[in-house]
Parts: sequence; C-alpha cells; structure tokens
Amino acid sequence: MEVVVRALVFAVFLFVVTRVVGRATLSELTAFELIMYVVMGDLIQQAVTQQDYSVTGGILAISVFALLTIAAGYAVRRWRQVRPTLHGVPYVLIRGGELVAETMRMERVSMDDLLIAVRQQGILRFSDIDLAVLETNGRISFFTGKGTSDGAAAPPDQLG
Repeated sequence: MEVVVRALVFAVFLFVVTRVVGRATLSELTAFELIMYVVMGDLIQQAVTQQDYSVTGGILAISVFALLTIAAGYAVRRWRQVRPTLHGVPYVLIRGGELVAETMRMERVSMDDLLIAVRQQGILRFSDIDLAVLETNGRISFFTGKGTSDGAAAPPDQLG
C-alpha cells in the first residue's frame, strides 16, 4: 500500500513540474532537458519503490501511473471544467500584429522561439499576423487573415 501512496504523490509532483516548466519547453526538449527527465524518472522510481526490486512493487508503481493516466483521460472527456487543468488552454501571443508581452512572459516564450516559428510559416512581418496562438501542445498557430492561401487558416472565433 505504501508503494501506491508514493506513486500517487510522485505522479502529482511530476504533473506540477511539467506544468511549471511550460508547454513551449515541453514541445521540443533540448538534450539536457531530455537527460534530466530520464534521470528524474529513475530517481522517482527509486523513491516510489524504496529500492524495492520485487515484481509486485514494480507492477504496483506502474499500475498506479497507468490508472492515473486513464482516470485523467476519463475526467477530461467527462468534465469540461477539468480540461484546462490537465490539458491547458491556448494563449494568444500576437493580436493584430502586436505582441502580447505579458502572455509571452507568463508562458516563457522567447522572442527567438517566436521568430523561428514565424519564419517556419513563411510570414515576413508581424503586421501580417492577425492572431498567433500558443496551442496546448506547445505549437504556435498563425492566422494571417488571408485565408488558406499561405497555409494559415482564418482565426477561430472562440479566442479573444
């Protein structure tokens, strides 16, 4: 039973850590960050099982994480109120060609990262961008108001 409680505590801890790190960082991990996550996983495994190398301890720990994943998926589908907490919400980074600096600061999106994304979409000027949205998966969507002729769709109505 202690393994189950420890697994629950560390699952919540990992969720908080990944949310604090930010979605822009999680979308493309650097080599250092990837190594840190792998090492963190090993350290957590040791803390959860207290160096318990038994098959039962491992099955219990993995089962708790799997059940939490299934429960989170169910909760997101069942209750809309849970979705922003578990999956996040999209944030507007550029509106009407102007940067929303507070959102960029809050979501830890650097100007360099934003400029890379703009160039990858073939957009020449910020003034061409009606709306840029940091999606929940860490990608940035650009809406130029020119329809789909340059690859960007019309802006969604629900963002504001």
